[in-house]
Amino acid sequence: MFDNLLYTLIRPVLFSLDPEAAHSSTLGTLKRANALGLTKALPQPKADPRHVMGINFPNPVGLAAGLDKDGAYIDALASLGFGFLEIGTVTPRAQAGNPLPRMFRLPNAHALINRMGFNNGGVDAFVNNVQLSKFYQNKEGVLGLNIGKNADTSMENAGDDYEYCLEKVYPYADYVTINISSPNTKNLRQLQGASELDALLARLKSAQQRLANQHKRYVPLALKIAPDIDSEQVQNIAAALLRHKIDAVIATNTTTSRNAVQHLPYATEIGGLSGAPVLPLSNTVIQLLKAEIGDALPIIGVGGIMQGKDAKTKIEAGASLVQLYTGLIYRGPALIRECAAAIRS
Repeated sequence: MFDNLLYTLIRPVLFSLDPEAAHSSTLGTLKRANALGLTKALPQPKADPRHVMGINFPNPVGLAAGLDKDGAYIDALASLGFGFLEIGTVTPRAQAGNPLPRMFRLPNAHALINRMGFNNGGVDAFVNNVQLSKFYQNKEGVLGLNIGKNADTSMENAGDDYEYCLEKVYPYADYVTINISSPNTKNLRQLQGASELDALLARLKSAQQRLANQHKRYVPLALKIAPDIDSEQVQNIAAALLRHKIDAVIATNTTTSRNAVQHLPYATEIGGLSGAPVLPLSNTVIQLLKAEIGDALPIIGVGGIMQGKDAKTKIEAGASLVQLYTGLIYRGPALIRECAAAIRS
């Protein structure tokens, strides 16, 4: 298709740039193209409705959080044919993130390493961007908003940041994701521990009920977890999800493992590894989760989807929906349609 050919032609130019610069340039170009109406020519996936978390999704292929941290490109990204968008991660206060450089390509492995560190403009600017988008104003699709904690907030006070962000984004979200699994905020993954997770989920579930009464609308909560957990940790997380009646789980974030790329340039860089090497790790976590939770709550599968059959394996492992990020960088927007078709077949 034309979009696939076009991306094949422009990818070498993008890959000649610093990865973070290429990221900004691509999103800026997409935003301008959408404003000019040029993205209307892009082919769209066929309808394949899914009902998950009480929400109707036009197709099961979504955008993973991290690509648009500030919600500045919602309308442009929506034009690509996603069944849903997840925007963020956002924190209460603006923060610069980790020092540059903080993103590295590993093309031989179809992978990226990033240590961005939740760089974003803060939740007030984030909510303003959401409100300004036509996608939100016209209720054009499903919008997930992903929340985290500021780097300088102590772990003891992490719950304050999550509850503050939940209160801010709740009126504008179709669902809210609690991100406790980024490896790039110091000690954040401690929140996956049994006692820490129990306390956080109890607090946010209580806030969810309060906000549902206040806004006369129930907004589901999803928890995003890491791939670097063993079966016992999966069991503990699954039990907490069920105990607190969390609405969905997103599996998984990036990995700190380098087993699949240790021979490649940049493999020793600190950060989360995404792309093809994460696929088996993510799928294993999905399978373990499915065995624990059954149909009690849905799983959203993310990690390592580089082609249509990868998306289908996540559905077969137990996911109800899937999300893309790194695969888009290597394959372009045609991957969305390819994944939707593979799942539909």
